Amino acid sequence: ALAYTAGVAVDEFGSDDRYDYFRIRGFDETSNGTYRDGLPMRIAGWTAARTETYGLQRVEVLKGSTSTLFGLNSPGGIVNLITKRPLSTTHAEVLTTLGDGYIRTGTDFGGPIDEQGVWSYRFTGLWQDADRDQDYSIDDRLYFAPALTFSPTDSTTLTILTDYSKTKTNAGYGFPYGVDIDPNTFLGEPDFNKFDTEQGDIGYLFEHDFATGLVFRQNARYTHIDLDYEQVYGGAIDPSVNREAFAVYSSGNRFAIDNQLQYDTEWNWAESKSLFGVEYDYDSVHEDVYYGYAYGINISKLNYCGRRCIFLSPYIDWKPEQEVLGIYGQEQLTLSERWIVTLGGRYDYVDTEVEYIDWGLADHTTDEAFTTRAGVTYKATEGLAFYANYSESFQPLVAPTFNGYSIAGSIDPQMGTQYEVGVKYEPESFDALFTLALFDLTQTNVPTYINPVVQSQIGEVRNRGIELEGKMALDDRTNITLAYSYWDAEIIEDGIVGNIGNRPDLVPEHLASAWIDYTIPGQGRFGDLTLGAGIRYVGSSYGDAANLAVIPGYTLVDAMVSYQVTDRLSLAVNATNLFDETYITANYYNTVYYGDGRRILGTLKYTW
Repeated sequence: ALAYTAGVAVDEFGSDDRYDYFRIRGFDETSNGTYRDGLPMRIAGWTAARTETYGLQRVEVLKGSTSTLFGLNSPGGIVNLITKRPLSTTHAEVLTTLGDGYIRTGTDFGGPIDEQGVWSYRFTGLWQDADRDQDYSIDDRLYFAPALTFSPTDSTTLTILTDYSKTKTNAGYGFPYGVDIDPNTFLGEPDFNKFDTEQGDIGYLFEHDFATGLVFRQNARYTHIDLDYEQVYGGAIDPSVNREAFAVYSSGNRFAIDNQLQYDTEWNWAESKSLFGVEYDYDSVHEDVYYGYAYGINISKLNYCGRRCIFLSPYIDWKPEQEVLGIYGQEQLTLSERWIVTLGGRYDYVDTEVEYIDWGLADHTTDEAFTTRAGVTYKATEGLAFYANYSESFQPLVAPTFNGYSIAGSIDPQMGTQYEVGVKYEPESFDALFTLALFDLTQTNVPTYINPVVQSQIGEVRNRGIELEGKMALDDRTNITLAYSYWDAEIIEDGIVGNIGNRPDLVPEHLASAWIDYTIPGQGRFGDLTLGAGIRYVGSSYGDAANLAVIPGYTLVDAMVSYQVTDRLSLAVNATNLFDETYITANYYNTVYYGDGRRILGTLKYTW
């Protein structure tokens, strides 16, 4: 969903699908950059589940520092996932997707319950039994999401959103650097190879319009998640060298609630949108983590030994808890229909307590920050606008400090700033939008390893870049999307003299993509036929801050064809990495990760 978006890099650990790995403007947003319906989905430790995309109706990308509205995150930006919710019209679909080692079936239906439309509902469900390219891989899913909307008047709406998901998957497969090996080879243990999650959510979206320009909104969600994670990794050329073993058994709870009051008014010379909000978040995770080793394996003649050759010891039994209270406000003024001025600020108070159960120890920290935002847009014409902005970010850290790895001294929050200028152009002659952005982002207090087990927070990273994006509907048949990003990323400080001036690890210099689809209108008995193709380029990067581990750039081609068999029945075939390119996405501590190979999926869908 994000791969053709300017300023966004995806899938940097290739076949590793434990999490939704993505970077925005060069900064890793995996742990703090995902939001759902405007509420955070942060990851503390390892406990997290991937979001089922079939349950989403839209994916939003907000680029740049967004702490003044969304609280704790990095300067790169966030991804906000919008959940499917009930519609005012009756709708239904069933689908089946088939591929090599892949079967999926799903349904999505709903609409008004009563004639007046006061009550409406929606049900989304999915079942999947699938493998990935690699030997002994698995990607099974079960998902269902009932939703209910109550609209007693045109000005009041309450939507209740619930879902349950269960996944059976595994970690990505890493290989020793410099070894020529089939990327589908499995060097772990089949009996100790899983990343299984079970998650339940319940929440609501409430809105009331007072019909005087004043609107109140309240969104809330509670989440519970369980994780069973087992992995053996690190096969070496020498079969006598032990592999590493790792396991996490955990559960987590999250509650978030956001209250907003918006007031819109206008005068002869100006229009005003005023926003005031209060947000509260609570995250609690209990993780029992084990670390050890497994006997070595002959990578040229695999002979698995099972759980009997795996030896684990307690690594850390910890329970991080974090409470966040945020108070924010924003004012947007439109002056003389040409100038748009935006000013915003937010105060966050963060209380974090980490309990180390095995050792009878606990850490308690409090962090607070006031982040600001200021922007101005000038509309030269109805279709041409120039803008500039300044914004700040605030991101406290949650990390073990007593065992395994540690951060020297106190854990200080990461702080970021962004300067950006740009232009947006919407031509009159055809349906299109073109954007150009130049930005300068800096983040301080970045943790950096000063030896194999200890980190220090003296790091500072800067990324200056350019983004170009174009979305065009040339006519009723042809759509084109173009994107290009240039990232001039640099380590300003990290405590190791030789690394200053280097590129941060896993940050490519160039990203580019293009997509085109063309529809041939149906005639008589024949329905519409749509053909599409895309190309994605990810430039070279480094796997370490010393810039010694080079990750070559790569180019991938995707394609699709969709045929409208009847008004209600459609058939689509989608291919990713069409030419089955073998490529490396990460070189991490002398372990390389390969990207996904070719996947071709056919989907038959019936709607009514």
